[in-house]
Amino acid sequence: MDIINTTSRAVQRVRHDVKFRDVTVSNIRQTGTNMLSITFRGEALSDFVSLSFDDHVKFVFPDANGVPVRRDYTPTDYDKQRNEVTLEFALHAEGAATDWARRAKVGMATVIAGPRGSMIIPANYDWHLLVGDLSSLPAINRRLKELPAGTRVQAVIEIAHMGDIRQFDSQAQADVKWVTSGAEALADIRALQLPAGEGYVWGAGEAATMAQLRTLLLNEKQHPKDAMRISAYWKRGASDFHEKLD
Repeated sequence: MDIINTTSRAVQRVRHDVKFRDVTVSNIRQTGTNMLSITFRGEALSDFVSLSFDDHVKFVFPDANGVPVRRDYTPTDYDKQRNEVTLEFALHAEGAATDWARRAKVGMATVIAGPRGSMIIPANYDWHLLVGDLSSLPAINRRLKELPAGTRVQAVIEIAHMGDIRQFDSQAQADVKWVTSGAEALADIRALQLPAGEGYVWGAGEAATMAQLRTLLLNEKQHPKDAMRISAYWKRGASDFHEKLD
């Protein structure tokens, strides 16, 4: 276990043995106009471990031509008793993963690998700020669900369709704002006065927007680099892209 110091708190990095697990679809549920939650079941999930909302597994599936494709997804829920893990798919206009999710049926077989590791961000910061778009909504949903009662958290989430707005199952003291563009999200963060005390900022979404968010936080907000994690989950024109920016 590697530990990274952040002022008076510590972010933990935990490595996991990567296993490829054969699973089948056990449940499909629409969670928004452009979001689909799919639960997978299998005995191979009996020792599955996911310690952080920021975790990613490799979802391995065949494309229309039978060629294996790998994409990163956040495990939003794990039921050890039922040997089930749930992933949430953003339904884009096109793409191999979207095509697979749209045609998914209960009983379909596939493979889930990982996560390779977990980055555990302490919940005991004075405040938390979450920024993202539809691609990061599963991670934000899980974070809000897992934060303890009374935790101060603000979230700015970009969506293109009002049908993707949801109510979060959270005991945290959460202030959630929905916006319709990356530019609006950045404007909101620029106008936001960060609360007093030590806070942690987590952001994920489109590459160009996240790069601007990182610059804004570092240069304009003077927020400590070691108290934030900004990632590009996707990039316009790229079919498979994931990059940590901070």
